[in-house]
Amino acid sequence: MPKLVTKEIIKKIIELRNTGHSLSEIRNITGKPNSTVSKYIQGVNVLPAYKKILQIKQGGSKKRSEIAWAYAKKEANKIISNISKRDKIFLMLGLYWGEGTKRELNIINGDPDLIKAFIVCLKEIGVQGKDLRITLRIFEDMDSDKEVDFWAKYIGIPKEVINNVNILFGKKVGKLPHGMCRVRVAKAGKYFKLLMSMIDVFREKTLKPL
Repeated sequence: MPKLVTKEIIKKIIELRNTGHSLSEIRNITGKPNSTVSKYIQGVNVLPAYKKILQIKQGGSKKRSEIAWAYAKKEANKIISNISKRDKIFLMLGLYWGEGTKRELNIINGDPDLIKAFIVCLKEIGVQGKDLRITLRIFEDMDSDKEVDFWAKYIGIPKEVINNVNILFGKKVGKLPHGMCRVRVAKAGKYFKLLMSMIDVFREKTLKPL
């Protein structure tokens, strides 16, 4: 059962915020988690004499975050210096293992980058552009012609490859901005068997039974 936050603690959190203390400082002083501190500092006015101090603290936090992200990007470039055919195949396996259907070569997702990456990786096992069958699922307040143009251009296929657009009931507000894209491969028997077999081999070689 979660511990109750007393009136004294709430008062302390507000006073600390009034005097320009950052979220992490209040957390360390009160011993309360970020979620609790965030809840009670919402809408609290920082006294004019302390506003500049808090801005400096928050600016420093932002700068540290930027430095950390820059370092992470640099390290990522070192780790992924070159992407080989083998790398693309492993990426394809991971994507399909998590997102694909297990009865036919068929994947659906609303992330254009994921769909594009999957199509690029499919080429490494021999799938050609002419083998693709693309279907879109969009909401009723979306322009189907614009979405066909978007997906075709983004994933690098002729618009004619998109052979169907399914209109879903509802608005796109708060949902996927371009709907969802479904990728199938025509006459995919051999590719599907190869893909699923590679997933099985990967599982056998890397995952130990519990």
